[in-house]
Amino acid sequence: MNCKAFVEEQVEQIRQTVGDGQAINALSGGVDSSLVTVLGHRALGTRLRTVFIDNALMREGEPQRVVRMFAGMKIPVELVDAREEFLAALAGVTDPEEKRQAITHTFYATVFGRLVKESGARFLLHGTILTDIEETVAGIKRQHNILSQLGIDTNAAYGYAVVEPLATLRKDGVREVCRFLKLPAEIADRMPFPGPALATRIVGEVTRARLATVRQATAIVEQELAGCGAFQYLAVLLNDRATGIRQNKREFGQILVVRCVESTDAREAAVTELPWPKLQRVSQRIVTEVPDVSRCLYDLTPKPPATIEYI
Repeated sequence: MNCKAFVEEQVEQIRQTVGDGQAINALSGGVDSSLVTVLGHRALGTRLRTVFIDNALMREGEPQRVVRMFAGMKIPVELVDAREEFLAALAGVTDPEEKRQAITHTFYATVFGRLVKESGARFLLHGTILTDIEETVAGIKRQHNILSQLGIDTNAAYGYAVVEPLATLRKDGVREVCRFLKLPAEIADRMPFPGPALATRIVGEVTRARLATVRQATAIVEQELAGCGAFQYLAVLLNDRATGIRQNKREFGQILVVRCVESTDAREAAVTELPWPKLQRVSQRIVTEVPDVSRCLYDLTPKPPATIEYI
């Protein structure tokens, strides 16, 4: 791919599309939204309002870390606290597609809709990539950032048009452009993290308590598997329980799954053959350090037939 030509083309396209108007975009800190933020900032400067929406579903300290990182790149990011709105929308919801729809509606219609009205922006810069579109259109799973491809008129529904500079790229292509632009390795090489965040790693209802459990397990998995070279590694909280023994007493504890896979663009994935001592250490830390967890499993299923995430 000719990265120089791609960057120039997309920057010019953003300028032409937005004209002399205002645009807005949501930054998650992932490689896709980060690249869109940088391209949009190059094209529009101060006419692009970048926000980080804290939806209560992120990893520990993630919102503040991302805002600091982009401040170091001279790109201002506004932190928006929407935790209560997302938790309320997810209360009692257990069906995977209904959960994704609740997050999509809360993000685009409620929270983002309000921000758009406040800013006067008529355009949303979006980090949609080709794999997101393909998986949604094929019915594999609905990606939260797919709108127009499903026939949604965003102007009518939300009050803004969507601009998707990365829609022709896959994840490896996005990384290539990031490296061309000399973005920090923390961005260019960042492990994929889903838009609906930890909600995709909780089977069943998303609650504060269950988020705390999977958030703590995620930190352990990422600490222990950092440097293993895998495409993605994560922790998943199941909706079942199993008997266990803690302090010589029976407990009926929760079950966590560790997943670690090799891939290039997330269309297919193979399970990482982690060393046995490493798996034992991850399992021991999870059942010892995470309250109310009695079992830790390792997922051996490739993609396909499984998806990388659980929801």
